[in-house]
Amino acid sequence: MKAAIIVNLSKEKAISCAGQIVTLLREHGASVAMPIECKGHFRSSSITYYYSLRQLLAHSDAAITVGGDGTIIHAAKYAARTDTPLIGVNVGRLGFAADVETEEIDSLARLVTGDYNVESRLLLDVEVIKDGVSRHYLAVNDAVVAHGQLSKIIDMSLSLDGEEISKYRADGLLFSTPTGSTAYSLSAGGPILSPQMRCILMTPVCPHSLFSRSVVFDEESELSVTVKIPLDCSCVLTVDGEENIDIQEEDSVIIRRSEQTLKLISLKKRNFYKKLNEKLKEREIK
Repeated sequence: MKAAIIVNLSKEKAISCAGQIVTLLREHGASVAMPIECKGHFRSSSITYYYSLRQLLAHSDAAITVGGDGTIIHAAKYAARTDTPLIGVNVGRLGFAADVETEEIDSLARLVTGDYNVESRLLLDVEVIKDGVSRHYLAVNDAVVAHGQLSKIIDMSLSLDGEEISKYRADGLLFSTPTGSTAYSLSAGGPILSPQMRCILMTPVCPHSLFSRSVVFDEESELSVTVKIPLDCSCVLTVDGEENIDIQEEDSVIIRRSEQTLKLISLKKRNFYKKLNEKLKEREIK
C-alpha cells in the first residue's frame, strides 16, 4: 500500500504530526510519498518525492492531508481527478472536512489493512464562457459570483436549464455543494445539508430584498448566471476561495454537477449533525 501525505508546511504542528504518520505507516509496511516541497522537512530516506501533486496522487492508493480544511480542499481537486481516496488530519481550528484529530493518528494504520469506508461527495463543474471560449473549474465547496473591491450591489439573472427563473440585486450569488454547506454558505445564512446529499445549493449574499432565500436544486440542474455591473465596479467569480476570475457583463457562468466525485475516507461511523454541533461549539469558544 502506498500512501501520499500532503502537509501544510506553514504549520509546525502539521510538520510534526506528518512525521509521526510517516513512522506509523512505515511500521505497518506501507510506502510513503510526498510532494517535493516536503523534502527539506523530513529526513527519512524511505520517502518517495514527486514534483507534481497530480502525479503523486495518481501513483498512490490513498492520500492523507495534514493541516486544516484549506489543505483538504486544495488536495481534493487533484484527488478527484485521479480518483484517489482522501482523508484529512485536522491541525487547524475547526476541520469540518477532516476525519481524524491529532490524538487519533494511530487509527491511520487501518489504511494499510483496508479497514475503512469511502464516501462519495458531489463536486461542481463551473464553466465560464468568455468571448466564445469556455473554461472549466472544479469546486469542492463553492463558487461565488460577487462584486469586486467596491461595495456596490450588482444585478444578476439566474437561469435554470436555459430558462430565466429569477433576478437578484445583491452582493453576489453563492453556489455550494452539500459538503460546502458548512463553509461560506453557512456564514451567508444558507441551510446545513448532509454531505452525502446529491444537490446544488444557491444562496444570495446580502440580497437587497426581504424575500430572497436559499434554494436547493436537484443534482441534474444546470444553472447559469449573467450580471449587470455598475459603473466603476467589477465582478469576480471565486472558486473555493482559491481561484479568482474577472467576470464581464457579456460573460456567462454555468454551474452544474461535475462528472468527477471526491472519495473521502471515513475510519469511524459518526453522526454528521452531532459532529457539526461539536465543531460549532468549538468555534464559539475560540
